[in-house]
Amino acid sequence: MANKHLQPSPALMLKVESAFLAHGYSRLTMEMLAGACSFSRRALYFYFRSKSDAFRAAIRFRNELALTTGFEAGRKHWSRGRDALDILAAIIDIRYGDICRVANASPHVVELNAEAFTRCIDIVRDVALYFEAELAKFIVELQGGGVVKLRPGVKAGRLARALADGARGVNQRLPAVPSRELATRYREMCRYVLYGGAEMPVTTKRKRLRRGRG
Repeated sequence: MANKHLQPSPALMLKVESAFLAHGYSRLTMEMLAGACSFSRRALYFYFRSKSDAFRAAIRFRNELALTTGFEAGRKHWSRGRDALDILAAIIDIRYGDICRVANASPHVVELNAEAFTRCIDIVRDVALYFEAELAKFIVELQGGGVVKLRPGVKAGRLARALADGARGVNQRLPAVPSRELATRYREMCRYVLYGGAEMPVTTKRKRLRRGRG
C-alpha cells in the first residue's frame, strides 16, 4: 500500500458520503465502503487510511462544496439585480441548509452528527471560521457595489458572524426545523439580522428632553 494517498474525485466522495448516509458510521465497514465505491478493499486504501479517514474526508468535501456553491448562488443573485436579503439568504441556505437536508434524509442522522462533532470538530471549526471571513469580504463587496449600506459602527466581520451564528441557531433549534422549512427560516433570520425586528426604546433622558422642547 502506498504511503501517499491519492486524491479522491468528487464522484468518489459522493459515493463515500452516500455509504455513510445509508449505513451509518458504526455499521459501515471498509469492505462495505469499498463495495459502495465499486472498488476492492485494497484499492480503497489508496485513498483512505481508515473508515475514520474516509468519514473526515466526506465531512470536509460536503462543507467545502457548500461553501463554493453558496457563494456562487449569491453572486448569481447579485448579477440578476436581487437585493441584499435575497443574496445573503441564498448563501446561508446553501452553506448551512444543504448539509442539513442531506443529513436529515438519512435514518442515521443522529449518529452521524455525533460522529461529525467527535471526529471532525477541527474541520467544522476551520470551515466555520473560513466561511465567516469570506462572508465578511463578500459583504464589503456588496457595500462597494451599493447593494447594502452598513450602519455607523457596524463592521462587516461582525455582521458576517451574526449571520453565521443565526444560521447555526436555526440548525440547532429544538424541535428541529423540518428540511422543507429551512430556506424560509434562514431568510427570516437574515432579515432580522440585516434590518432588525424592533426599534430602540426611548430612554428616560430622551423623554425629558422631548418634553422640555414641547
